[in-house]
Amino acid sequence: MRDAAALLIEALPYIRQYSGKTVVIKYGGHAMKDEALKDSFAQDVVLMKYIGIHPVVVHGGGPQIGRMLDRVGKKSDFREGMRVTDEETMDVVEMVLAGKVNKEIVALINRHGGRAIGLSGKDGMLIEARKMHLFKYLGDDQPPEIIDIGLVGEVERVNVEILEVLEKSHVVPVIAPVGVGKSGETYNINADLVAGKVAAALDAEKLVLMTDVPGVLNAAGDLISSLTVAEAAELIQDEVLKGGMIPKVQCAMDAVQGGVKKVAILDGRIPHAVLLELFTDSGIGTEIVPSRPSRRFKERKRS
Repeated sequence: MRDAAALLIEALPYIRQYSGKTVVIKYGGHAMKDEALKDSFAQDVVLMKYIGIHPVVVHGGGPQIGRMLDRVGKKSDFREGMRVTDEETMDVVEMVLAGKVNKEIVALINRHGGRAIGLSGKDGMLIEARKMHLFKYLGDDQPPEIIDIGLVGEVERVNVEILEVLEKSHVVPVIAPVGVGKSGETYNINADLVAGKVAAALDAEKLVLMTDVPGVLNAAGDLISSLTVAEAAELIQDEVLKGGMIPKVQCAMDAVQGGVKKVAILDGRIPHAVLLELFTDSGIGTEIVPSRPSRRFKERKRS
């Protein structure tokens, strides 16, 4: 009982800090597949809402899209890590993200006592987008290769009015990362990018990016508990970061520079990962902040 009381006392200043504030969560990875982790995520979101925090969920769905494309006999094609999205593929992407995955997450949160509403970026012109232009570096003496990846977009503007109305109505918005162009065309957008732009537009207290790794690791493989934007940029420049962690850290840096107070990159395979990050002194992932001081600055061994 004493341990339980100590945990509650430890959480108290963080509950006070986040109460009345917005926390945007990018939900994806293994946490969307494992039934126990799905339940713990929903419980985290519901608890946050009950104690006065305003969670906004942005979700991915890459594996689900891939399975549906396989089912309809459509080959998945990737260039520079991005899914090539023609009109037929876009129809499948929208159907899976907005029609299936989004509603499953809404039902999950509602089943655990919350009130969630699913949104596509097309609803109320929530996410205005433009076509993403992808360039591949070919060397100093050659022009970059221009890669057409179809209906893949980047966020041009987030219209937050609908999200603010839902927050005041004690409803959790769950957003599918699909945007709309000026001519009404639909764009497939990376969920991390959408979450970062939504967090910046809402002036969020924190953005949480759920992954399948402990967080940002240094060259020795140790978890870095806290980074400034400048330190994160050095890790990219020094090629300490590899693969999919680079765009996540860049997304975090952009969000902080866009006005988000803090960004956490954490391991969604840990039950109640969001609560452990928000309400404990040590946190469980890597926190990216504009500058020192931060509540955490020591590197921790990866467990």
